[in-house]
Amino acid sequence: MNAFNPQMARTVPLAALALCLACAQTVWADGAPDDTEPGNGWGVGGAVFPRVRAYKDFRHKTAAFPMVTYENAWVRVLGPGLEFKLGQAGPLAFGLTLAYGADEGYQAKDSPTLAGMADRKSSFWVGTRVDWRSDLANLSAELAGDASGYSKGQKIKVGVERRFELGGFGVAPRAQLRWQDQKYVQYYYGVEQAEARAGRSAYQASGALNTELAVRLDYRLAPRQTTFVDLGVTRLGSSIKNSPLVDRSTLPMLRVGYLYRF
Repeated sequence: MNAFNPQMARTVPLAALALCLACAQTVWADGAPDDTEPGNGWGVGGAVFPRVRAYKDFRHKTAAFPMVTYENAWVRVLGPGLEFKLGQAGPLAFGLTLAYGADEGYQAKDSPTLAGMADRKSSFWVGTRVDWRSDLANLSAELAGDASGYSKGQKIKVGVERRFELGGFGVAPRAQLRWQDQKYVQYYYGVEQAEARAGRSAYQASGALNTELAVRLDYRLAPRQTTFVDLGVTRLGSSIKNSPLVDRSTLPMLRVGYLYRF
C-alpha cells in the first residue's frame, strides 16, 4: 500500500479538524453501543478511565473527560473522531474518517525510561471505513494514514461486535485486530541510534498486529439517559512487546461513563 500524503491534511476544513481534536478526548474504543448512538441529534456526557500505556515506568493516571456526540444524514461524531457518510450499498455503509490519536505519542518527561528520547507527537488520521450490519453481528474495517506526517504510518482495523438487549441492559462483546505498519511502530516504540543509552539499545521495529477482546455494558436509566462500562484487554504485537521502551505484553482497559441524548 502506498503511504498517505501528508498534504491530505490541508484539504480538511479547519473547523472539522478542531471538532475532531475535541472529540479525541472522548473515550469510546470504537463507537458506543446501539442504545447510546445519538441518531439524528446531540448527546453529551462524561467518562472516567485509567490511562495505561505500554511504556516502562510510565506515569499512569486516572482521567475524566467530557463527551459530545452528534449525527445527521451526512456526518457522525462519536468517540475519537469524525466520520463523513459516503452512502450505502445494500447492507454496506461507507465513510471517510478523521481522528486524532490522543493516546499516541509521549514526552521524554513521562517516564525515566524515556529520558533522552525525542518527543513523539500525536497524529491526525485520515481514512476510509466500511460497516456491514446484520442480525448476526456488525462487522467493520478501516484503513487510515497519518495525515500529520509525524509517523508517516498506516493502520488497519477489522472488528466484529454483537449487542444483546436484556430489558434496560445492553451487553456488547467485541473483538478487533489492529495492524500498525513499520513506520508507525518505529516512530512510537523504536529507538534511533542517537537515542541509544546504557540499558536502552537502538531498536528498529517492524509492523505489529494487536488483538483486542472487550465487552461493553450499558444500562438505560431513562429514555434519554444511559450509563456504560467498557472492559477489555489488548494483546500487543511482538514488535511492540520487544521494544526496550516497553515492559507489558497486554494493556487493560476500563471506562465508565454517562450519556444524555437530546
